[in-house]
Amino acid sequence: MSQAATPSPAVFPVAIGGLLSLVASMGIARFMFTPILPFMVEDAGLTPGEGGLIASANFLAYMVGALAAASGRLTEFLPGDRRSIFLSAIAASAISTAAMGLFDTVAVFMVIRFISGLSSAYVLVFGSALVMDRINAAGRPGLVALYFSGVGFGMAGSAILVAGLAAAGADWRSFWYAGGVVTAVVLVICAILVEPAPEPKIARHTRSTRPSRQLVALYVSYGLFGFGYVITTTFISTMARMSPALSPYETEIWTALGFAAIPSVALWVATARRIGNARAYALACLVEALGVSLTVISDSGLVVVVGGMMVGGTFIAITAVGLMQARLLTRGDPQASVALMTASFGLGQMVGPTIAGLVHDATGSFTLPSLAAATALVVASGLAVLPLPEAETETGTEAETEAA
Repeated sequence: MSQAATPSPAVFPVAIGGLLSLVASMGIARFMFTPILPFMVEDAGLTPGEGGLIASANFLAYMVGALAAASGRLTEFLPGDRRSIFLSAIAASAISTAAMGLFDTVAVFMVIRFISGLSSAYVLVFGSALVMDRINAAGRPGLVALYFSGVGFGMAGSAILVAGLAAAGADWRSFWYAGGVVTAVVLVICAILVEPAPEPKIARHTRSTRPSRQLVALYVSYGLFGFGYVITTTFISTMARMSPALSPYETEIWTALGFAAIPSVALWVATARRIGNARAYALACLVEALGVSLTVISDSGLVVVVGGMMVGGTFIAITAVGLMQARLLTRGDPQASVALMTASFGLGQMVGPTIAGLVHDATGSFTLPSLAAATALVVASGLAVLPLPEAETETGTEAETEAA
């Protein structure tokens, strides 16, 4: 009892630091594009198709960054340990966020968002390895939910920040500058809270064993999930702005989506304890598919808010439970499997906004790509619970119960 309690005071600040890193690198540097995009469409002359290309550049970099982290090759050229890379990536998020306000051409926006996506991938891959290793070593698995809630706090905070600045008469450039400043402040706080500590003795560049059938299916499912959620989270504010019936609810829709994300990891991890990680992941995908559909089949503000909350209340939890399941199914160093999951996720994200933006420019509607995204989520749900050989199923179930 006394040994388990000893590390608790030290690991809680690390979890808070991890939470704040996700506020900055994901909630702001990554998802702040969603509430700002309608203003850029109106004032910077962007089309939704161009917005989709800019978003896809960000997600392409997310995939590239994850693959680089998986191979370990780029890491060999980066100075310092995981903490140094983690903090450097947050700094890159701050700089790339503020830089969006300095330019006004699509090509430059794509380059900047590519850099931002690369930094977001490194914050997630190295931050998850760093923070979750320390949480697990301290015997405090409940803090994983606190860590991942940072994305929801960041999304809700970005909506409030943009709405407040807009009410004060600020333009879209000021939104990006403000996001960069907030991210820079978070960097300082993270440097204080996530203190240096001995790195675990893990062979980082040894060959991995052949992944199980379940892990391969999870990789594919995670990519479909990336495609399934990203169209809604990229364009939902733009959809609302373009609809006379929904435009009064623009801020409320994105804010509600973000607030729904905050407790989602804790709720779905609790569900996973009861029914297993794979089944919880599959159920969350189905709930999200319904939410995505609701955001495009109704002009009721209440219905779209509910649909947005269903998306917000699942997508971070699916991310977290999926990563937890991948770590469970991996023998040896989990960083490679986490990074490969992130790469698959990034591929789905990269395709989604490009297709949605181009279809919108051709048809004037996001309905078709959104319903395709909902279908992808249904398929992702099925892949997560593929039947397995009896021995592997028993091992996986025992591991799920132990980790959840």
